[in-house]
Amino acid sequence: MTKTVFEKNCKMNTLRYLMVFALLTALLIAAVMISVNTGNVDISPGKLCHILFFKEGSVDELNIVWKIRLPRIIMAGLLGGALALSGFLLQTFFENPIAGPFVLGISSGAKMAVALVMVIFLKCFSRVSSWTLILAAFCGALFVTGFILAVSKVMKNMAALLVAGIMVGYICSAVTDFVVTFAADSDIVNLHGWSQGSFSGMNWANVKVAGIVVIISLFLAFLMSKPIGAFALGEDHAASVGVNVKRFRVLLILLSSVLSAVVTAFAGPISFVGIAVPFLVKSLLGTSKPLMVIPGTFLLGGVFCLFCDLAARMAFAPTELKISTVTSFVGAPIVIFMLIRRQRRRG
Repeated sequence: MTKTVFEKNCKMNTLRYLMVFALLTALLIAAVMISVNTGNVDISPGKLCHILFFKEGSVDELNIVWKIRLPRIIMAGLLGGALALSGFLLQTFFENPIAGPFVLGISSGAKMAVALVMVIFLKCFSRVSSWTLILAAFCGALFVTGFILAVSKVMKNMAALLVAGIMVGYICSAVTDFVVTFAADSDIVNLHGWSQGSFSGMNWANVKVAGIVVIISLFLAFLMSKPIGAFALGEDHAASVGVNVKRFRVLLILLSSVLSAVVTAFAGPISFVGIAVPFLVKSLLGTSKPLMVIPGTFLLGGVFCLFCDLAARMAFAPTELKISTVTSFVGAPIVIFMLIRRQRRRG
């Protein structure tokens, strides 16, 4: 009898997982198709198919789709997935669902480092490579993460630790705003827009670099799925099943910092995605198993940012909103709901 019930539950869980992933895949396809067909220049579905599959059409239409819309769409999907996955890894590391790259100030640290590097390099060398921006963002993210880890040894209370992260984020944002203010009259055209978060201005070179970093990071996260599952049950349990906890914690924080860095380097700081998306995925799947949550988080992160980017472009067209404006508007209520539900469960 017990075996029959167990097998039935396994079948129901498998069916649920398949339905959720089918839904996320359908939403991703829908988001891509709507985004590529939406903009200031209207292109009919028939023309769009010819442009996408045969590269046939006018020069202007080909440039709009292949040089403007597609790189932006792919980057929104890649970076959205990366940011959501970074949030999940940080939540695992700190054992708190509120931990995320934006809340802990990690995104702000990466933003500050990138802004400083952009000012220095563009004034001295007139250009800066994508790899340099990612490295700068990684150093900034790692600096703030190191500070948070140092504070965590003194402040055992997670609420106090989150407040410390928020304060560090404010300090880094203040430094960035200072840099942006005095760089406004220079040759740095996109610095101000980038500092507020945006997927605009992407190109295929950006897609190539971001794709390499994000896909490798996603693969490494998959390899770490078993240790992540063991660590989620407690450090003692993880150690008892053979996980080198110290090494694992270092790898976890490095991986989350890389993911957060690549997002900030290309799109600037984006809020609430790293907190809201993992929560939604766990609720949809009904499980916290990393082997299911990791791909689900990446997929939903991409879908979330694609629809938010679409809203940012079209809500008040031709004026474009900053991506963090939309993600905050959508993500903040989800986080509030999450906190309320968590408190009720404890009560």
